[in-house]
Amino acid sequence: MSATSQHHVPTGAERDALELQQGQTIRSVYVYEAPVRLWHWINALSITVLCVTGYFIGQPLPTMPGEASAHYLMGYIRFAHFAAGYIMAIGLVVRAYWALVGNHHAKELFWVPVFQKAYWLEVFNMLRWYLFLIPKPNQYVGHNPLARFAMFFFYLLLSIFMVVTGFALYSEGSQAGSWQDHLFGWVIPLFGQSQDVHTWHRMGMWGIVVFVMLHIYAAIREDIMGRQSIVSTMISGHRTFKE
Repeated sequence: MSATSQHHVPTGAERDALELQQGQTIRSVYVYEAPVRLWHWINALSITVLCVTGYFIGQPLPTMPGEASAHYLMGYIRFAHFAAGYIMAIGLVVRAYWALVGNHHAKELFWVPVFQKAYWLEVFNMLRWYLFLIPKPNQYVGHNPLARFAMFFFYLLLSIFMVVTGFALYSEGSQAGSWQDHLFGWVIPLFGQSQDVHTWHRMGMWGIVVFVMLHIYAAIREDIMGRQSIVSTMISGHRTFKE
């Protein structure tokens, strides 16, 4: 046996195949490490707060009676929005770091093998499964190919867009010369004016709302019909394959 074959490092696909084979034997595979699961739930809470508070920032509550100085409702709403925005942004940075040091499943969020024909065949196969055109899909240890596509293009890229436009709008309040202005102040002139950034930021919010609804539906559907754990996997870290 050559030295090259002795030191062969399995690719992500080869490790997935091995884990899936083990999963079919022992019925459970450890997939998501604790930092990934913790980030997932903190991020879910942040997105919930951002969407609720963002909606009321764009559509304020009716004027409250009495002196304005006696009320700080919108101030609290804006504070919650800004705080959740910081948590989401920091979480993305930490999640990117863990993609470098965690297991190979931690990297799936940040890249999609778009130049592999086999990947697209699996994407279309999963699409047929979600459209009820086939009785049973293939089983995957990490994200299935269609979910991976959705996570990258409709969650990750959209989240980065929301962070960038959000901090651009925040830079108006933090004023010229702040670090927010230095890093994100260029965004507003790029879009034309502040109101345009507000509009696109709000459209992005609704995009995330639609993604979250589809994400929850697909996860619960897979738990019931796909015969493999999805929701509980993001709690325990283990993917369980059912009979």
